Amino acid sequence: MEVTAKALANRINGTVEGPADVTLNQIAKIQEAEAGSLTFLANEKYEEFIYTTQASAALVANDFIPSHALPKHLSLIRVSDPYAAFAEILQWESAHHSYPTGIAANAHVDASAEIGADCYIGPFAVIEAGAQIDVGCQIHGQVSIGKGVHIGARTTLHRQVAVLDYCTIGSDCIIQAGAVIGADGFGFASNEEGRYLKIPQTGNVTIGDGCEIGASTTIDRATIGSTVIEDGVKLDNQIQIAHNVVIGSSTIIAAQSGVAGSTTIGSNCMIGGQVGFAGHLTVADGVKIAAQSGVTKSITEPNGVWQGTPAQPIKAYQAQQIALRKLIRALVLDRIEALEQKLS
Repeated sequence: MEVTAKALANRINGTVEGPADVTLNQIAKIQEAEAGSLTFLANEKYEEFIYTTQASAALVANDFIPSHALPKHLSLIRVSDPYAAFAEILQWESAHHSYPTGIAANAHVDASAEIGADCYIGPFAVIEAGAQIDVGCQIHGQVSIGKGVHIGARTTLHRQVAVLDYCTIGSDCIIQAGAVIGADGFGFASNEEGRYLKIPQTGNVTIGDGCEIGASTTIDRATIGSTVIEDGVKLDNQIQIAHNVVIGSSTIIAAQSGVAGSTTIGSNCMIGGQVGFAGHLTVADGVKIAAQSGVTKSITEPNGVWQGTPAQPIKAYQAQQIALRKLIRALVLDRIEALEQKLS
């Protein structure tokens, strides 16, 4: 990266306040930045660092008003959303990185697999019969791609990802290390003797375009049909998605959450970390669920905010917590204080 503050501002529809011809050659945290660095301020908790940063330029909001004198060497690049602008710059910067192409000598690619132009197949990767890898894909070392799998253009699979038979992944996706796509769903039926018989999982997983699947996340294949991850979904690390789940477009789910079988989560939802969903539920579009909540029934109203176990509308949950604290104080703490006064 080597660009002037003015050129960078023009690229992200920003305006420069201060020297516009300063050259930026790296990106850094606001508290660690050095001369020549670009940084950003999107959270007021970090405002104190902007008055001491060594960065040459900082992305700030259009309405940012400094409460102290800024360093004389610092230029401000004002934008409507500093965090979004910073993400755009990072994407632009990463697009300029060069990636290898070709097939490693110790990779195994079945003769019937189709590999598109400008792909990279890393060491000890395995691509089985009938798989199709579209143009510009990055298949890193020790990745396993099963029979009949289809990987869309420019998708990246990091080390030790496993994509099992007949699953499909769209274009421009990122699958982080250790993710497993298409393992058997957890399906068993008990017989008269009380033994559990495995139900064959005959479906697959389909992942849309522009998705990201976090490290060590698992998405189970459907019993029948498909487990579906729609376009633009972002899943964090260590998430479990069970068989026949459907996750709507542009939904984001934080780490260690789990979705039980046949549950449908709508589009544009935001799910906090360690949220659990019971099976066979429906969650409406635009719903937000706070971390560590447990969803035990369908949520039919769109765009609501829910919290707690069992999850409920957040205002009701907060009112319940306030009432509970008052009750505890009335029944327990006040009595303890009265006894302490008597003893003293």
